[in-house]
Amino acid sequence: MSTLSAREQRRGRRIAMSSEERDAFLAAERTCRVATINGDGSPHISPLWFVWYQDAVWLNSLVKSQRWTNIMRDPRVAVVIDGGHDYGELRGVEIIGRAEVVGEVPRTGLENPVLDEPERLNALKYADGIVRHDGRHAWLRVVPQKIVSWDFTKLGLREAPTS
Repeated sequence: MSTLSAREQRRGRRIAMSSEERDAFLAAERTCRVATINGDGSPHISPLWFVWYQDAVWLNSLVKSQRWTNIMRDPRVAVVIDGGHDYGELRGVEIIGRAEVVGEVPRTGLENPVLDEPERLNALKYADGIVRHDGRHAWLRVVPQKIVSWDFTKLGLREAPTS
């Protein structure tokens, strides 16, 4: 059960996911999109694999990437995870928060109990259970300040609404 204390979703409550639905959705989905802020203030969005653990998004990012550079300068991020094909199947979660570095940069495998479970979950989800440290990635944790979710299956629609 979630103990998340992020701001409550005010609009769209009818289609919002419960914390249990959200946790199951985030455990199953594989790709998120991470929005950061470039040095000139423009947005930068990039896809990335993620793990949802202890009410936070864990990102294993290349340290020599625009995403990493942006986060080191300004840790504010938005992360979107969504799925579904037809209108009545669309579901997703938007997380707004600040990214914080956890562990060594880059990650080479020094013992770090805080990373044990995120790395295990990441390995199970993406690498046949094998934890790998390549010396090019490092871990970021995004603790949500705000979460918005949507699940259009709750609308009971089979097609997109018409005007």
